[in-house]
Amino acid sequence: MKKFGSGFRILMDSTMNPNKHLKEQFVSNLDGSSILEIAALLTIVPLLVLLRYSIGFHCKIDNNARSISSKKRDDEIVVSRNWKAYTYAISLDFIFIVFPMLLFFTVLSEWVYLGAVLLSLLLLVLCVTTKRSSSGLQRGQSLSFRANVSSYRVALMLITCLCILAVDFTIFPRRYAKTETYGTSLMDLGVGSFVLANAIVSRQARDVSSGNWLAGLKATAPLLLLGFIRLITTSGVDYQVHVTEYGQHWNFFFTLAAISILTSFVNIPAKYCGILGFAILAGYQTWLVSGLNTYLLSDERGVNIISKNKEGVFSTLGYWGMYLLGVHLGYRLFYAKHSNIRSTTSSIARVFLVSLLLWIVTILVDNYVERISRRTCNMPYVTWVLAQDLQALGIFMLSSYMPMNKLSSLEEAIDQNLLATFLLANVFTGMVNLTVDTMFASPLSSLAILTAYAFALSAVIGTIHFLSFRLKFW
Repeated sequence: MKKFGSGFRILMDSTMNPNKHLKEQFVSNLDGSSILEIAALLTIVPLLVLLRYSIGFHCKIDNNARSISSKKRDDEIVVSRNWKAYTYAISLDFIFIVFPMLLFFTVLSEWVYLGAVLLSLLLLVLCVTTKRSSSGLQRGQSLSFRANVSSYRVALMLITCLCILAVDFTIFPRRYAKTETYGTSLMDLGVGSFVLANAIVSRQARDVSSGNWLAGLKATAPLLLLGFIRLITTSGVDYQVHVTEYGQHWNFFFTLAAISILTSFVNIPAKYCGILGFAILAGYQTWLVSGLNTYLLSDERGVNIISKNKEGVFSTLGYWGMYLLGVHLGYRLFYAKHSNIRSTTSSIARVFLVSLLLWIVTILVDNYVERISRRTCNMPYVTWVLAQDLQALGIFMLSSYMPMNKLSSLEEAIDQNLLATFLLANVFTGMVNLTVDTMFASPLSSLAILTAYAFALSAVIGTIHFLSFRLKFW
């Protein structure tokens, strides 16, 4: 009977996901890329967005209007249910933002440094040569910090959505996939960047009361629900899971939920979050170098639930410390009384200065304390994410000097449905993996599939926004 059960499981494995183990090995034991290359990649993304701003023709949905209308306002088309104009604007966004990103993540990965330089020069030329009236300059300076953060969060979501499927194809460089133990890669930034993005715009960073701990726990319920749904669905279809990423049962949503719960119970003013965050990181890093990292990076797993999910459980301390530092930085840089949340020269300079200081700290800690490890979320990983993301946010804030700095239509659509975008991308990724032998697809077929996936995702999210639907649980 036992032999029959084993044979049945093998048969199910081969039927539902025949290449499961090959796909797991395909993303395992990787060393990542250099910090410099990842920084160049994360410079290209905001540059593409800023170049898109310079082209103009943005389509804004006026949800308050009841009739079908189309009105030109400078370089912006304000529409109410004008599908033709909106489709044109979304198509431009895909052509100038999403598709180039996909190319640099895959077939143009060897041209990253040259791409960053050329795009920077092109943007500089456009800024210098474009004739700007005084009213145009004022309009550029009026782009708020909230809009800059929206661009940053949308770019982060686009990177994530492209990478979670591209990593399963051979045209996606292995050095961009998540590292096994130590090192840096494009995908290593994912969960850390989401944590930081949430921290910077949190109610705590804005010094707004978030209620009692019961309200915090209630807000955590959707994350826990999504975590269990992901666990059940991946197990149900025998989907490939890289166990050393979080553990056997843990996932991204559980990490976010754990941070939310911890923050709800230890709710302190934003101006003190930096001290607490640094204390947590310092204590956790001391624990790591005292022997915890040996346990976390080993293949040892006990029978209890914590041991089976040791990476996800223990790394929560690092992510919590990162969240608290993000709250403090958000408050000091953008929301404190002395800060001007508009994209002025002084605020941009502060962001780049803090980023530079964090880059210096990252290099020192990475060389003299412990190498960067996303798997354990150690201190150098935290400072790396902070430095890299503040640098990207600073570039987005340079939109103040752009002649036409309107949020693109696709940015607005994704910003209104970040959760829906992420969930839809995961559904599409699962469907592709269960129907296509991604590892054996030719480069041309791989690029075609990824382009179709990216376009379908953009089209669906754009349609959802056009229909005024918003998926938000809390």
